[in-house]
Amino acid sequence: MVNRQLHVMMLGLRGFPNVQGGVETHAENLCPLLVEQGCQISVITRSLYHAVETDLRWRGVDFIPLWHPKSKSMEAIVHTFLGVLYAAIKRPDILHIQAIGPSIMTPLARLLGLRVIVTHHGPDYERQKWGRFARRILHLGERWGMRYANGRIVISQVIADLVLSKHRVSSTLIPNGVVMPQIPNSINTLTQFKLTSGRYVLLVSRLVPEKRHLDLIAAFKLANLPDWKLVLIGGADHPDTYQREVIAKAAEIGAIMTGVQQGTALWELFTHAGLFVLPSSHEGLPIVLLEALSFGLPVLASDIPANLEVGLADKHYFPLGNIERLADKIRQWSTQPLNKTERKTIRTWVTERYNWHDIAKKTQALYIKTAL
Repeated sequence: MVNRQLHVMMLGLRGFPNVQGGVETHAENLCPLLVEQGCQISVITRSLYHAVETDLRWRGVDFIPLWHPKSKSMEAIVHTFLGVLYAAIKRPDILHIQAIGPSIMTPLARLLGLRVIVTHHGPDYERQKWGRFARRILHLGERWGMRYANGRIVISQVIADLVLSKHRVSSTLIPNGVVMPQIPNSINTLTQFKLTSGRYVLLVSRLVPEKRHLDLIAAFKLANLPDWKLVLIGGADHPDTYQREVIAKAAEIGAIMTGVQQGTALWELFTHAGLFVLPSSHEGLPIVLLEALSFGLPVLASDIPANLEVGLADKHYFPLGNIERLADKIRQWSTQPLNKTERKTIRTWVTERYNWHDIAKKTQALYIKTAL
C-alpha cells in the first residue's frame, strides 16, 4: 500500500479554469476532487493559456506554466517535451499525460525513469483540421502512449475496444463526468443577445471543423423556424479559414455568435435554450453533451459511436452529416418543450450515470496501483 501522499503531475492540456476544450474541462473537474482525496496535484499548463489573473494555485491544484510556441502544429509537442524534462527533475510519483498527441513523449518519460499514465480521450487523428503529417504523429502518439505507459485510461468503451484491437493492450475505462449546475434565475445574457427563453437552438464548442457548425447552420436554415434563433458559443484557438466560413454563414441566417462564455453567462444560455444540438463528426465522450443534459435540456446529437455511448433514446440522434434529417428533428423538438418534471428526470439520470466523485475515486485507485 502507498501510505504517503501521492504526487501526480499532469501534462498534455492547455490549462484551466475556463479554458475551452474537452480535455481542459475534464481536468478542471477531476483535479480538485483528487486533491480532496489526498493527492498532491501539479498541472503543467501552456503559458499563453494561463490567464494573468489566475494564481499558481487553484482549489488546491498547483499550476506550472511553461513556454510553448504559438503554433497549432507545434505547441502541444514542444510543450510536452519541455514538460517531461521538468517532470524528470521534480520526480512526481505519477506523470499523467492527457490525450494521444502529447503521448508521443511517453517513451522519453519512461527512459527518464518516470511512471506514466496516459488518458486516451479519442482518436484525434480523425479530426478534420489535421494534415497528413500531423495525423501520422498522432497515430504514433497513440501507439507509443498505449504500448509504453505504465497505465492506460480510456473515457469510453469505443476507445477501449480500439486500444485492444489496435495495440493488444488492456485499459481502464473511466468516463467523463458532469457537475450538477445551479440553475440561475437571471436572464441578463439573454437580454444582451436579444434572445427569448425556450426559443433558440444552442451549440457550445470550439470553432473546429469536426464540430460541424456548418451542418447545423444549414439545417437550422432548412428547418425554417421564424421565431427561433441559432446560438453558437465558443471560439477558435487559432483563427483560420474554417472560423471565417462559420462567421460568414452564421451571419447569412442571423445566427448569434457569442464567443467564449463562462460562469453565470454560460449557465444562463444553457438554462434557457429550447434545444441543444451536437452535430460533430469526432468526440471522445462529449462532456458538453453531458453538460446540456445536466441542465435538463432536450438534445440532438450525431450518431457517431461516442455520442451513442451516452445512452440516449433513438429520438435524440440523427445520421451524421444528414442536413435534411437534422432539420426535421429540429422542427419536431421545437414543438415538444419539456416540462419541469421531465427536465428534472434528465438531470437526475445524467448526474447519477456520470458522477465526477466516482470518476476521481477510480482514477486515484489506478494511481495507487501504478505507483506500487
